Amino acid sequence: MVGRILYRDAALADATGPELKTGVSVLVEDGRVAWIRPTENELAENLGAKVVDAGGATIVPGLVDGHSHVTLPGGSHWIARGSDPPERLLEEAELNGDLLNHAGVRWARDVGSVTAADPHDGRQRALTLGLRDRWRHRLDRPYIRAAGTWVTRTGSLPAGLSVSADDPDTMFALAQRQLDDGADLIKLYLDGPKPDEAPWSIEEVRRVVEMAHTRKVKVTAHSSTLVGARVGVGAGVDSIEHGFTLDDEVARRMATQGTFLVTTLAVFRSWATFARTTTIPGFVSDEKRAAISRRREAAVESVHCAQRAGVRIAAGTDFGGGSLRANQLAWEVESLVDAGLAPWEALAAVTRRGGELLGEPEAGVIREGGPADFFLVHGDPLSDPSALWRVWRVAWGAEVGSVPTPMSAR
Repeated sequence: MVGRILYRDAALADATGPELKTGVSVLVEDGRVAWIRPTENELAENLGAKVVDAGGATIVPGLVDGHSHVTLPGGSHWIARGSDPPERLLEEAELNGDLLNHAGVRWARDVGSVTAADPHDGRQRALTLGLRDRWRHRLDRPYIRAAGTWVTRTGSLPAGLSVSADDPDTMFALAQRQLDDGADLIKLYLDGPKPDEAPWSIEEVRRVVEMAHTRKVKVTAHSSTLVGARVGVGAGVDSIEHGFTLDDEVARRMATQGTFLVTTLAVFRSWATFARTTTIPGFVSDEKRAAISRRREAAVESVHCAQRAGVRIAAGTDFGGGSLRANQLAWEVESLVDAGLAPWEALAAVTRRGGELLGEPEAGVIREGGPADFFLVHGDPLSDPSALWRVWRVAWGAEVGSVPTPMSAR
C-alpha cells in the first residue's frame, strides 16, 4: 500500500469554468487530497512520495453517472434481459463494475433494478440494494445510490421488470416499500400505458413526494412525455429523468423549484447505430429510423428549454435499463455538447452537478481535504469532450490502498 502519491505536472479540469488549469500537481495521502499546487521542480524530492509523471494528462473529478441500471447489461435486447435469473444479473453487475471503474465513474445512481431473491442473502428486494452494500468498501467499484425497483402503473413495462399498481393506494404502498427495503430514493414511472395520459394525477404523486420528503428521501420521475413531466413537476418531484419533451412552461417551473433534469441523450445515438448492427425491425426500417431522429430532435429542444430557464442539468447513460453500456458516459457528454452546452457545462453535468443531484458534497469534485476520487485522461475535455474516452489512470483503487467512506455512509 502506498500512503503518499504525487501526481506531478498535470492539467486540471474541475468543471467549474471553461479554463483548463495547467502546471498542477496533486498530493494524495492515504486516499485523500492533501493539496493541489503549482508544479515545483524540487518538490518531489522532499515528499517521500511515489511520483506519478502526469505530464500531458488532465486530472478530472470522478464521474457521476446520474441515470444507470447497474444489474442490467444494455445492448439491443436490454428489455428482454431484465427477465434473466438474479444470479446472471449480478454477474452482469460485476462486469459493469469493472467497466465503470476503468471509465472513471466513481458514483452510479441506479434508478431501477428488478425485485428478486438475492442469492447472497436471500432477501426479496431490488437486487441493486444488496449490491450497493457489498460494494461499499471495495476499491474497484463505484459508490451506488439506488432507487430500488421502478414503481409503475400496470401495463407500462413488461411484467416482472417493475413493481406495478392498478390504483393510487397500491402505488403509494409500493413506493413506501422501496424505502422500507433500504432504497436511497424513489423512482416513479410517469409514462403510462396510454401515451397521451399520465398514469397518476398530481395529487397522487404529491402524496408519495410528501411521504418521501418526510423520511428525508428524494423522489425522481421517469418521463419521456410532456404530460408525465407536467404531473411530476406539479407534484414537486426532485428530478425528471430523460425529459425528452419538455416545454418552456415546465422548464421554468423546474428552475423555480430546483427540479433537476437528468438527461440521457446518447440513447438516440445508440439506437441509430443499431440500424447498421442489428436486424431488429424497430431500428432498421426507414420509418423507425426517421422516428428515432425526430425523437432525438425533440429531446435536444427539451435541453434548450432547460438551458433557457436555468434548470440544473445532470446526466447519465441509462445503461442497462437502456441500450448503452456501463463505460459510455463520455457519449452523453458529447451529446450534451452537440445539444448546445459548453464542454465545461457538459462535464459539470456528469461531475459536480451529479453530486448535487445525489446530495453528496464529495461526489464529482476535487478539492483539498476531499477523497482522491479523480482520474486522468489524455487530452483536454474542456475543448475536446472525446478526451473522456481516453482514460489513462484512476487515482482510487489499488494504488491508493484505501477509499474513504462517503459522508452519507458514515
